[in-house]
Amino acid sequence: MQPMTNIAVRAARAAGKIQMQYFNRLDSLTVTKKGPNDFVSEVDRASEQEIIQVLRAAYPGHAILAEETGVQDGNDYQWVIDPLDGTTNYLHGFPQFAVSIACRHKAELISGVVYDPFKDEMFTADKGNGAYLNDRRLRVSNRKGLDGALIGTGFPFRDQTHLDTYSEMFKAMISETAGLRRPGSAALDFAYVAAGRLDGFWELGLSVWDFAAGALLIREAGGTVTDISGGDKHMQTGNVVAGSIKVHSEMVRLLRPFLHEGLRA
Repeated sequence: MQPMTNIAVRAARAAGKIQMQYFNRLDSLTVTKKGPNDFVSEVDRASEQEIIQVLRAAYPGHAILAEETGVQDGNDYQWVIDPLDGTTNYLHGFPQFAVSIACRHKAELISGVVYDPFKDEMFTADKGNGAYLNDRRLRVSNRKGLDGALIGTGFPFRDQTHLDTYSEMFKAMISETAGLRRPGSAALDFAYVAAGRLDGFWELGLSVWDFAAGALLIREAGGTVTDISGGDKHMQTGNVVAGSIKVHSEMVRLLRPFLHEGLRA
């Protein structure tokens, strides 16, 4: 691993340790509602503070974009942090949550880490050097199309403006695949695509910290990440399609007809 990724791994493990310390006493946590179906706990905040502290010690001049504390200005390097992706899962004791940390240089992703502290699975990627789960090299699945594919997704639970459109996408996708899964942590969904556990994934309205690290994981594992139309606006819109090259192509073919004026690609 490159030095930045090593630091991100250290930060992710520190945050994961906090999360596991609290996991068996969830009833005692202080939880605040940020918006419809959107919650933040003291664990989210403590995890984010720990991550930023580790990153700042190593790279004091770097900028930061974090889910809970927002933007901190710096130089051309920016860390994109989701300290606890899958907060609702976590608060219910549902063991599908992760730490997501990415670094980009002038908007180009160069390092990514997704850490599942419950399973102790560390997914890492360096631009140009591949993606790994612990010490094992990752490759996306070699499935040739949607027939028999297992596809991940996420319901638009915060902003339900496009729920009807999503429902139509869901119906179209489920009719051409082996099944759909909605585990509730986009960061892990992306990591699972990189590992070949899922053949593809799509979701509407993600925030960049949900999938920045995961997007690099998939690309370094030989896959593709785009917006719904197959273009490059996913970082701006949060509407994302990801998968192995052939599965991704078939997903875009299936989903593109549902784009409309109110739904940006």
